[in-house]
Amino acid sequence: MELRRVGSLPPYVFAAINDLKLELRRAGEDVVDLGFGNPDIPSPPIAVEKLREAVLNPRNHRYSASRGIPNLRRAVCDLYARRFGVELDPDAQALTTIGAKEGLAHLMWVLVEPGDAAVVPGPSYPIHLFAPAFAGAAVETFAADGDDAWGSLVEAFERSRPRPRVLLLSFPHNPTTATVEADFMQRVVDFAREQDVLVVHDFAYADLAFDGHRPPSILQADGAAEVAVELYTLTKSFSMAGWRVGFVLGNAEVVQALARLKSYLDYGTFQPIQIAAIVALNEAPDFPAEVCEVYRSRRDALCDGLTRIGWPTARPKGTMFVWAQIPEPYRSLGSLDFAVKLAREARVAVSPGIGFGLGGDGHVRFALVENEQRIGQAVAGLRRALPELG
Repeated sequence: MELRRVGSLPPYVFAAINDLKLELRRAGEDVVDLGFGNPDIPSPPIAVEKLREAVLNPRNHRYSASRGIPNLRRAVCDLYARRFGVELDPDAQALTTIGAKEGLAHLMWVLVEPGDAAVVPGPSYPIHLFAPAFAGAAVETFAADGDDAWGSLVEAFERSRPRPRVLLLSFPHNPTTATVEADFMQRVVDFAREQDVLVVHDFAYADLAFDGHRPPSILQADGAAEVAVELYTLTKSFSMAGWRVGFVLGNAEVVQALARLKSYLDYGTFQPIQIAAIVALNEAPDFPAEVCEVYRSRRDALCDGLTRIGWPTARPKGTMFVWAQIPEPYRSLGSLDFAVKLAREARVAVSPGIGFGLGGDGHVRFALVENEQRIGQAVAGLRRALPELG
């Protein structure tokens, strides 16, 4: 039987590194896993306690609402008012999703179909590349981390055939860690209004920024409500990855269209999780800053360590990753073979850049999901495995 959609998917290269990591661990080797961006910081204790309380109430075991319970939508709108100065209508401009990936995939079903096109960053988090493709759209990429991200975006828009219906952005950007300022978002919104195109901004790393950078919400730009929606999630900001709590916010027509689609697909996240998420948003407002400080310390430990062993790497201004160019003596290996070398010889797992698209093949991505001591252990392993470093 010929399968649809999945047959055209390329091999998931991250699985090769994960399989090798498991093989080494089964053999008794201690592998420092800096590959998968799976947060290790515990979720807010106040949310955990509320979840325990809510799950004991059998009324919360029934179907919930696919668009999210009203108090949760109100809580995220309150966060946007406090954090970004953006006023949103929780009934018309806010929708909960079962994590950002689910939200983005189903959002693309609403926005594009075969014969349409979307512009996305490249290299990019895989779902950004494949969510439009799953919906049948062509994908054109732009260099989010280049010296002229704006010029690259406009060039990709003009190059695309067919004409794009969607611009998909994500800043701070995974994997490249690129950041932008508010004026960039205003230019995007102005361009979208001129070109009659919709902007989708995945704001997964909204609260993970360093050295004074404050990532802008696209909804802060004048006119954004006409042409933009934004995905916000508790995954990284509140270290609630497994809880699967995300939101789509902004343009009311798009939000309501997605709500209509989702009413056919799901009954929302388990209600005790939604109730606990309300508590996290309302009663743990400083938790994202605590999480951010943990990642900043780990960033410094890794970047300082890489510099000491002759692999100088820029300190990212956002995300929970370090995007490192492969050192020149090893560049010819390509990112997958280089990542295999690091796993086998340094006992350090990283993500090969090729997994984020062709533009990523000269890099590997480190995830800051181990403490400083383990990061130091990883650096020592890298020093041993890479003798040709300067």
